[in-house]
Amino acid sequence: MTVKKKMKTKLLSKAVAIVLIVVALYLFTGVAKQIFQTLNLQKQKEIAEAELASLKEENASLTNERAKLEDPGYVETYARGEYMFSKDGEQIFYLPESKETDDGEKK
Repeated sequence: MTVKKKMKTKLLSKAVAIVLIVVALYLFTGVAKQIFQTLNLQKQKEIAEAELASLKEENASLTNERAKLEDPGYVETYARGEYMFSKDGEQIFYLPESKETDDGEKK
């Protein structure tokens, strides 16, 4: 082989190596982006599942409260207890609240 052919072969092999490195870097960055996107989506999924569980609990609580409010006896008891409603001829007495000490005793 002549010197020119050897140099041409070396130059061609270096060019091929550079092209392969560039292609490998391009593919690596694509894979890295996909990995980060997958991790981000998993975090979003966990957050959404936690929110869904919270909303299911709240829905169950509100459904239970709605069922209770359909009962006239419960509505009457609730209104009398929370808003001090009274029946005709009935008097409401306000009692002072008991004060508790640090050790739990009532005074």
